[in-house]
Amino acid sequence: MVKICGIGAGYVGGPTMAVIALKCPSIEVAVVDISESRISAWNSNKLPIYEPGLEEVVNQCRGKNLLFSTDVEKHVHEADIIFVSVNTPTKVKGLGAGKAADLTYWESAARMIAHVSNSDKIVIEKSTVPVRTAEAIGKILTHNTKTKGINYQILSNPEFLSEGTAIQDLLNPDRVLIGGNQDPQGLDAIQKLKAIYTHWVPQDRIITTNLWSAELSKLADNAFLAQRISSINAMSALCEATGAEVSQVSLALSKNTKIGPKFLNASVGFGGSCFQKDILNLVYICESNGLTEVANYWREVIKVNEYQKSRFVHRVVTSMFNTVSGKKIAILGFAFKKDTSDTRKTPAIDVCKGLLGDDACLSIYDPRVTQNQIEKDLSISCSGVKHVNVVGDAYEAIRDAHGVCILTEWDEFKTIDYERVYENMVKPAFVFDGRNMLDVDKLRKIGFIVYSIGKPLDQCG
Repeated sequence: MVKICGIGAGYVGGPTMAVIALKCPSIEVAVVDISESRISAWNSNKLPIYEPGLEEVVNQCRGKNLLFSTDVEKHVHEADIIFVSVNTPTKVKGLGAGKAADLTYWESAARMIAHVSNSDKIVIEKSTVPVRTAEAIGKILTHNTKTKGINYQILSNPEFLSEGTAIQDLLNPDRVLIGGNQDPQGLDAIQKLKAIYTHWVPQDRIITTNLWSAELSKLADNAFLAQRISSINAMSALCEATGAEVSQVSLALSKNTKIGPKFLNASVGFGGSCFQKDILNLVYICESNGLTEVANYWREVIKVNEYQKSRFVHRVVTSMFNTVSGKKIAILGFAFKKDTSDTRKTPAIDVCKGLLGDDACLSIYDPRVTQNQIEKDLSISCSGVKHVNVVGDAYEAIRDAHGVCILTEWDEFKTIDYERVYENMVKPAFVFDGRNMLDVDKLRKIGFIVYSIGKPLDQCG
């Protein structure tokens, strides 16, 4: 029996290993992490992350060929193939601070693998890493196990998951990318990993490349998607200034087969754990290679995203007579996108902080994000959360509010009884649709003053 060990039980490692266990019942899959609380959650009825379909997959496999454990060294020692899905945050100090990826956890994992291994291993980069990380990892592994005569092959197998659809992305991927050394040993390792994926992925969707192409492809993938979002958001600002409507512009663009329809929805900005981090990493790599103009190009993608969030806050404040001091503002949605509880880099954080900076009183509702998480996110740079009230119901959040900000595109926000909402709000009642998801004309007929991203401004406002 082939044994797989996944190091890291987070958003990537947990779901990925669970799907491999589901589709490869003859393979024993162990997911390991040093966090006892996280592993306990994976072994409980309340998983540490929310992802549609994840609970069903875990329940099918857990206790059969899928286990979650804190005994990291034991399972790494026994494994034939090791997926490493540890965190690679942006460095906060030292060389490349604010841009370069911090590979501390990766290096620690590599040294641990070298320490406990007594047999040949295939080590797979699953988390996003800078180009040529495999070279550094290879040196750590080989120099620490010279006397053991162990052969390591390092592969890059980046994830292309979207939170909210991660299980479907794993079950039916548009492509699987495997990069490795192009010598006989490297090509053999590529084929072994490919053989696992062919249990459920058509062979024509499995792309094989050299190591460096695979590592760079992941950064490029996220950079291109983020650039597309920033591009349509930049157009949304121009639409508001000229009377055009961004949804109509998006529709026209989507019919161009060279462009297509995806990632053309204007919003308050992109969030999540990857886009900003990976673009900053790309900027650092470009600068390190003397490609200043290329670095500046990608830096602008992040600048436009920051501009979109600050522009939204400015619109809220100026629309409400240049002050929100002491006014109750209902915040609907805090996760960075629907169908996830993840709040990493969510636009809601910056919008809320901007409003709190103007002394607003926030009443926040999100169907999946906990009160503890919201308060933790908002207390990072705020003096406190005394002006923040987290509630468990949208109507409770909106009652007696001066304005409503929609910051996550949860489906339930479309079905709210806005006539009831209007009756319970302070007049004039404002709606600021940061996801461009509501029927603006219908809201205005009810009596709301409405601002929606990329749409002509309400003349009543």
